[in-house]
Amino acid sequence: MLHQLKKISDYLFEIPKSYKPGMRVPARIYAGEDLMDGMDSAVFEQLSNVAMLPGIVKYALCMPDGHSGYGFPIGGVAAIDPETGVISPGGIGFDINCGVRLIATNLVFDEIKNNVKRLVDTMFTRINSGVGKGGILSLTSPALDDAVIGGAEWAVEKGYGTARDLEYIEEKGRMKDADPSAVSPRAKERGRGQAGSLGSGNHYLEIQVVRKENIFDPAAAEKFGIFRDGQVMIMIHTGSRGYGHEIASEYLRRFVTAMQGRYHINLPDRELACAPFNSKDGQDYFKAMNCAINFAFMNRQLIMHAAREVFSDILKKSPDELGMNLVYDVCHNTAKIETHQIDGKKMKLLVHRKGATRSFTAEMKGVPEAYREVGQPVLIGGSMETGSYLMAAAEGSSKTFYSTVHGSGRVMSRSQAKKIFRGIELQKKMMGKGIYVQTSSMSGLAEESGAAYKNVDRVVQCSEAAGLSRPIAKLIPIGNIKG
Repeated sequence: MLHQLKKISDYLFEIPKSYKPGMRVPARIYAGEDLMDGMDSAVFEQLSNVAMLPGIVKYALCMPDGHSGYGFPIGGVAAIDPETGVISPGGIGFDINCGVRLIATNLVFDEIKNNVKRLVDTMFTRINSGVGKGGILSLTSPALDDAVIGGAEWAVEKGYGTARDLEYIEEKGRMKDADPSAVSPRAKERGRGQAGSLGSGNHYLEIQVVRKENIFDPAAAEKFGIFRDGQVMIMIHTGSRGYGHEIASEYLRRFVTAMQGRYHINLPDRELACAPFNSKDGQDYFKAMNCAINFAFMNRQLIMHAAREVFSDILKKSPDELGMNLVYDVCHNTAKIETHQIDGKKMKLLVHRKGATRSFTAEMKGVPEAYREVGQPVLIGGSMETGSYLMAAAEGSSKTFYSTVHGSGRVMSRSQAKKIFRGIELQKKMMGKGIYVQTSSMSGLAEESGAAYKNVDRVVQCSEAAGLSRPIAKLIPIGNIKG
């Protein structure tokens, strides 16, 4: 496959439409040659299959952090004409609205260095992590339905946060096309006890520090609330838990049967199971998916509120003294209706982003008023050993339906990582680097070794060189809770 790739530039490669019968558009990968060489071959096959989806516009895309996934590669983007095309759960992922939230405090490292262990241990006690664990709230089914209609707004109305928070969440923390009647009793049962929980895998709650030498654009950083050397930040990475996973699983099964039997859609991979967006199946999934998006917004809001309480209790500081203002909350597993310019014409498109972050530039509707000079914040979660990034949208993202990277991206499967690394040894190694880690699973910790991921610095460099987003600051971990 690699010999058939056409090099468009140093950071853009194309799989021609002629590569496979049935491809409706070319497939494009944004990456340097080194990252391209590290991608598993399934990425290219999956992306060329995505290019066969009915209604796909311009290109099937993969971001620099791409690796193989279910149906779509992680880092995959596909924009579909909703009038003629489909919606595919594989293009959103099982963890619907897995996303990242960044909080800026008024604190500096010296003010908390003697309390990092206590802060992490206390948050670990209050905020459950791990497979199947319960959350901060246990909701009745009617209350859960209200929560997934309201999203983060519902949480704020219940006292978990402030109205200011909502201004700094993608979609203001609430998708309007959410309808719990499209969600099964099984999904509701799985979700109602998990509101306010991290889950497992690469999900985390992390205390971070920004050093002066890691601030690359001081003016933009100050706009985003970073104004002190050694400033303490908090990053939350989690999604819609069992609620979203069940929705994805059930609709995938439904679509596998309907795709050929009802809609006569033939694709080479059943993992791309889909339904016409305007069909009842497609609309039911869209409504259910939006419920899961709102669940995740609500989930991260509850976790942030708990973190604020822990910092206040332990450091004996008021909310005003702590700051703890939300910088932004971004999704990276969604499909959303957006308006884009295609060949000079405005089009409404259903943009699937799976392991890819929305990257709206300064002038676009949806960017918080306070950020109109710099553009939307983009949050890039790295490995727990290496650090994460705060970036901002760049103009080149107009070529990717305003999409960019979401993290460092795996280079090693979870099973491979567990064979090579031991959680207890990794925990000790990180302590030696000044990173205190709590986890509910040592084997789960081993899966998340920094060596299992791409070099996050290089992923960010490629994203910047390709014009998709630009780095503002690097965030170094000092304390971490892992599922």
